[in-house]
Amino acid sequence: MSAPGQWLQGGEAVAWRSFITAAGRLLQRLDGELAASCRLSLAEYEILVLLNEAGDWGMRMTALAGAVLMSPSGLTRRVDRLVADGLVERRTCPTDRRGVLGVLTPAGRARLEAAAPIHVAGVRRWFLDPLDDRQLEVLAEALAKVADRTAEVPADARPADG
Repeated sequence: MSAPGQWLQGGEAVAWRSFITAAGRLLQRLDGELAASCRLSLAEYEILVLLNEAGDWGMRMTALAGAVLMSPSGLTRRVDRLVADGLVERRTCPTDRRGVLGVLTPAGRARLEAAAPIHVAGVRRWFLDPLDDRQLEVLAEALAKVADRTAEVPADARPADG
């Protein structure tokens, strides 16, 4: 690999640009399909999925923001819309009165159930179908390594010992 600070070379540049292009186009397609058919953005769909998985107790908003990789303020805007649409409600956390939970409403569950087949069909069409089983295996392994690496806290972001 190249030394830090140098331009990406050859296969490095091709891999990076291919990833950026594919990820951007894939997310745009999936977002557009959900918006057109279900009046949900991909980010809102992911919020509904996580709240559905959390069950009747819901999920703390701080945990939800981390899970969908949004800032707390970004999540607040998204959840405000979902609350206004009757798909999510906010509840005070029963174990910590300072905490706020997001909870899926019956209307939210119904919207999620309507959107899921559209989302899954899009994931299959745009992401899974172009690849054979071996390519999917290699891609999953490679992306897991990138996800693991990017989840690490960089040394310069860690608090100083003292």
